Amino acid sequence: MVTIEQAQKIILERVPPLPTQRVPLLDAAGRVLAQDLVTPYDFPMVDTSAMDGYAFCFDSLNGEALPVSGFLPAGAEPTPVRPGTAVRIMTGAPVPQGCDTVVPIEETAPDGEGIVLTGKVRKGSHVRKRGEDLRRGECVVAAGRVIRGPEVGMAASLGMIDLPSYRRAKVALLATGDELLEMGAPPMPGRIVNSNSISLAAQVITLGAAPQFLGIARDDLVATMVKLRAGLESDAVVVTGGVSVGDRDYVKEAIESLGGELLFWKVNMKPGKPVAFAMVGNTPVFALPGNPVAALVGFELFVRPALLKMMGHRALFRASVRARVTAAVANRGDRPHLLRGSVVAQADGAAVTVAAKQSSANLGSMTGSNALVLLPPNAALEAGAMVDAMLLD
Repeated sequence: MVTIEQAQKIILERVPPLPTQRVPLLDAAGRVLAQDLVTPYDFPMVDTSAMDGYAFCFDSLNGEALPVSGFLPAGAEPTPVRPGTAVRIMTGAPVPQGCDTVVPIEETAPDGEGIVLTGKVRKGSHVRKRGEDLRRGECVVAAGRVIRGPEVGMAASLGMIDLPSYRRAKVALLATGDELLEMGAPPMPGRIVNSNSISLAAQVITLGAAPQFLGIARDDLVATMVKLRAGLESDAVVVTGGVSVGDRDYVKEAIESLGGELLFWKVNMKPGKPVAFAMVGNTPVFALPGNPVAALVGFELFVRPALLKMMGHRALFRASVRARVTAAVANRGDRPHLLRGSVVAQADGAAVTVAAKQSSANLGSMTGSNALVLLPPNAALEAGAMVDAMLLD
């Protein structure tokens, strides 16, 4: 068996980033920027008004009164302003030739066809200078950043209609087992609905990747190979079930029969010991246990970081927090145990309540949890002891 850390290292060393492509701005949201976003010009491109007010030349000011010679809304083409006069100007409008200062409306009073300055005015006030935000050639967003709303907005403001980003991973999902029913079928004694594929598909979607369903492979070597082969056209394959040592567990044999290189099988952890990782040609194949909790835990620890790397992400692992356990907890086994729990923020720090039911078949223990707590083998902790909790949301 390999450790969790060894398994993660093996996977990340073998999984390469996907190709990049230029996509429309909205399609780029959630992806990772593949090249630095560089501004092609100064921003703003000209001096603009930062306030609704009056623009004038400070050095031509004679006293506190100014005749007003025109009106300049945002988007209008400015004309030069004569020295000693002002022009009414709106926020965002270009500062006209002959002006270098803006006084806000609220710091003026009407005076016939002009205005009187009622406050102290400083030269250059309320003018956004050309290039104040960005200079031509400046890197606005560095490659490797996740493209969010602000990045999309910045690209649009620079006149761009698409962005270079990493491609979304296509992830084939396969479930195995004669006992499985397709989603929508009513459960019956001895048969269970294939919830793993839809559950993992939801996880895939939240990463910004695209799930592809391969259906159910019955407990037969040839059937498993046929389904698995179909999935190799995707960027990655995730199989649940059929990877242990039972008489009808054919996933490991199917991988090897397709020429796959099995890089590890079994990880020193609970739940999820029978986890395998292989490369079949250039396609990574993850084989996870059939028990729903073990499948989700295996996805979090091994599949999720790999897919993130494939899609260009730099931060591959979930954040962890130090939290105190609210009740005594123990691991009586000889493997590290990942316990489901719920972390809440309190005035004196984070606290985690470990779920009462920890069976790998108990999906309810995941639905009510937002963290995984790793307990070393043969560990017993009293209430109030500090642990590392990996946050799942």
